[in-house]
Amino acid sequence: MSTADTHWFIRARLKTRQLLLLVAMEEEGNIHGAAQVLNMTQPAASKLLKDLEDMLEVKLFDRLPRGVRPTWYGETMIRHARMALASLSQAHEEIDALKAGRFGSVSIGTITAPAITLLPEAVSQVKAAHPSLRVGLQVETSDVLIDRLAQGKLDMVIGRLFARHDKSDLRYEALVEEPIAAVVRTGHPLMEHTSLTLADLAMAGWIVPPAGSVLRHRFELMFQEEGLPAPNDLIETTALLFMTKMLEQSDLIGVVASDVALYYQEHGLVAILPVELPCKMDAFGLITRTDRLLAPAAQVMLRAIKAVAHDVYGSTLTIDELG
Repeated sequence: MSTADTHWFIRARLKTRQLLLLVAMEEEGNIHGAAQVLNMTQPAASKLLKDLEDMLEVKLFDRLPRGVRPTWYGETMIRHARMALASLSQAHEEIDALKAGRFGSVSIGTITAPAITLLPEAVSQVKAAHPSLRVGLQVETSDVLIDRLAQGKLDMVIGRLFARHDKSDLRYEALVEEPIAAVVRTGHPLMEHTSLTLADLAMAGWIVPPAGSVLRHRFELMFQEEGLPAPNDLIETTALLFMTKMLEQSDLIGVVASDVALYYQEHGLVAILPVELPCKMDAFGLITRTDRLLAPAAQVMLRAIKAVAHDVYGSTLTIDELG
C-alpha cells in the first residue's frame, strides 16, 4: 500500500466525532440514541455518517424499521474506530502522567498461573525502579483477554492463543507448558496413600472447568484413554476462591495448574494428591499487538516480564526485542 493510500483519512478530513458516532451507533442501535450520547442533533449525526459513507464509498449501516445494524464494512470501521479512540485516550493519559511527573501506566492481562509465579516479581522490580508507574492487572480467561487486547484495553497479555483467535495483528512468544495437578483439602483420606492411579479417582467427585473449555476436554479424555469412565459427579467453575472453600468442607478433588496447586499447598490451603495426571495445557506466552507501539512504561514492564520469565521458566525470550 502506498503512503498516499495510508493517509486517505487526511485527504478526506476524517473527524474524531465520526469515529465516536460509529461506536455510539453500534452501542445504542440507532442514530437518535447515538446523537443524544454525543450531544448533537440527529440531522448533524446523519450528515456525519453520510459524509463518512460517501468518503469510503460503502454503506456502513443497514437501516432497519427499528434502528440500524452495522454492515461488514461498518463492523470493520467500528473495530478500528475503537482502536483509534483507545489509542488517543492512552496518549492523553500518558501526557497527563508526564506533566504530573509520573512515569505512565501499563495494563496487563493474564491467566491465573502467571499471576502467581511470574508477575509479582516482575511488577515488584518495575515498581522499585519506577514508583510512580501505575500498573493495572486483570486476571481472566485467554478469550476475554485477547478480546480486551484487540480493543486497546490492555497493553499485553500472558495467555494462550487458540485456532479460533485472529492472529494477524498479534505477536506471540511462548513461555512454558502448563502441567495439571489434582488437589484436595488437607487431611483428605486419599492423602493417606503414597501413590494413586486414575482408576482410584474415577468415581470421586471433582471440581472442574466448565464444559467446552480446553482443560475440561483434556480432563475427560485423560480418563477415556485409560479405559475409564469420565467422572460424572462434577461441580463446574473457574473461581479458585470458591473451589478452595468447597474443597475445605468436602472430599471433592479439584483440578488446577500445577503452579497454582503448589502455591496453595505452600499456604496450607490444599494438598496435592500423589497421582500423575497425563494431562497438560498448551503453552502460554506473551501476547502483544504488532499494529501498535508500546508506550515507554509498557516497554519497561515487558522487559521485566521477559527477564523474570527466564528465571522462573527458563524461557529464552529476547529481552531487548519488544513486541
